[in-house]
Amino acid sequence: MAVPGALETSLRATIRSIGGHMDVWSVFADGALLHAVVEALADSLLPLRPTVIVGVEARGFLLGGAVAARLGTGFAAVRKPGSLFPGEKTSVVTDPDYRGNRTELLFLVRSVGVSDRVAMVDDWIEMGAQARAVRKLVESQGAPFLGLATMVQQCSEAVADAIPIVASLIDGDTLGDA
Repeated sequence: MAVPGALETSLRATIRSIGGHMDVWSVFADGALLHAVVEALADSLLPLRPTVIVGVEARGFLLGGAVAARLGTGFAAVRKPGSLFPGEKTSVVTDPDYRGNRTELLFLVRSVGVSDRVAMVDDWIEMGAQARAVRKLVESQGAPFLGLATMVQQCSEAVADAIPIVASLIDGDTLGDA
C-alpha cells in the first residue's frame, strides 16, 4: 500500500525512541495524525470487505476499534488472562514474542461466525506471534482471516506472508533513534 508522503513523514517525526523503546503512544496523542492513521488503515482494508475487525489489547483495541467504526463493522476484542471478559471463550498461547515471552490470548466464541470476514488491526508487528495466534482463534470459529493492517511493520518477509500483511504504513527498520 502506498502511504501518502505526509503521513509517512509525520509518523517518522512522531515515533521516537525513549529509553530504548519506540514510543507509538505519541501517535495516539496527536488527533490529526491518529485520524490519518485510522483512515489509511481503514482504506487498506476496504477492498477486502471485512465484517469484523479484531484487535489485541491494548493498542490493538484503540486502532482496531477506530478502524471498525470508520468501516462500519463490528469489533472483536482479544484479551489477556485476568481481564473481565464475560461469556464462553476459546484461547491460544502465542509463539514467543520479541522478548521471548508466550502469552495466552482469549477470544469470545460469539465474537465471529462462519459468515464473517475478519481482519486484524494492530500498531506494530515484529515477530508476528500475536497475529498468528489471532488467525488461529478466528479460523477456529470457522471464519476466514483476511490479514493484518498495521501502523508499523518490522518483520521478515516470511512472517509477513504467513499472516498475511494487507498493509503497513511505515517500515520499523527505517525508524531511527532519537
